[in-house]
Amino acid sequence: MLRVHHLSKSFDALQAVNDISFTLDTGSILVVLGPSGCGKSTLLALIAGLITPDSGDVLWDNESITGMPTHQRSFGLMFQDYALFPHLNVGDNVGFGVATVGAMHASPLLERVGLKGFEKRDVQTLSGGEAQRVALARALAPRPRLLMLDEPLGALDRALREQLTRELREILNEFNQTAIYVTHDQQEAFGVADHIAIMQSGSFVQIGTPEEVYRNPQNNFVREFLGNAKLIEGQVNGDKIESEIGEFEVGNLKLEVGDEVTMLIRPEGIRKK
Repeated sequence: MLRVHHLSKSFDALQAVNDISFTLDTGSILVVLGPSGCGKSTLLALIAGLITPDSGDVLWDNESITGMPTHQRSFGLMFQDYALFPHLNVGDNVGFGVATVGAMHASPLLERVGLKGFEKRDVQTLSGGEAQRVALARALAPRPRLLMLDEPLGALDRALREQLTRELREILNEFNQTAIYVTHDQQEAFGVADHIAIMQSGSFVQIGTPEEVYRNPQNNFVREFLGNAKLIEGQVNGDKIESEIGEFEVGNLKLEVGDEVTMLIRPEGIRKK
């Protein structure tokens, strides 16, 4: 559905996005995970048409939309600060600008995000979690073919963020909503994603399912960024891998006697006998 093809963007000497390519199927949630300043928000802005790439292409159903104005792309955007209109109540915020065929009405959307009966509420009286839910309902109301979320839970405390992470994935799945979700928070990313793209200095350094990325980091940056792991050197001897902390089964790994290996060990993989 969405295809990003060799997309690049520089700002003077800074290579913000460097030759990024990926595809995103209908109903899938891609989380772009990386440290602050790695180019995540710039990538979203390129896909949304808010800035023009230096090279590369953005395609929808195999048709280029790189030159298409932002308002014609039928993409939705949701930001960390929610950007609710202070002069409009909750219902009018959700319904703003969605007088289109197929648009969702405010009341059922608000009920789905846990805000039944909030239509007449003043948005300036909302808590952070309530404001986040209103912003999500407003983003979903036009039924965007792609929803892009830029650190949507970043302003919330940890407990509320964990709760809303679970709810957000459930809602996006219920709407079969294709989405790109940007965050620097690993726990948030693994709670939302169908696929995770790890970003470093403008490039994707690994992309895969949450389990693939977690269990098989492709380089030291991914391993260290995800944390809670230790590398142990070992050598194959028969059907065992010998190391300083003990022996491990080779199993179905394609290894030969004498091979030097590096094993990744995480806390949850350790059991007391």
